[in-house]
Amino acid sequence: MNNLVQVWIFVGARAQFPSAAFQSRERADKWIERHRLTGVLTRYPLDVGIYDWAIENEHFVPNTEEQRSPAFIGRFSSATLEHWHYEDGVRP
Repeated sequence: MNNLVQVWIFVGARAQFPSAAFQSRERADKWIERHRLTGVLTRYPLDVGIYDWAIENEHFVPNTEEQRSPAFIGRFSSATLEHWHYEDGVRP
């Protein structure tokens, strides 16, 4: 992800959708701490889907037709993205 523009996305515990996006982890950390949030902060590249990014960076190889389906691609995520877990606003 070195040459790609990136954004930090926070998803709270049990949330279906993100609740914040930040240009820097430092700003995200301050916001998460201030509100004592629990959840995950993940760094995403912009202008590329994570499914395509994971394939391009050899983090994932689709092996079945199901893994090439719109439903699979639409819910795809990758643990290889830089991410941080928080509990009550603190990174354990």
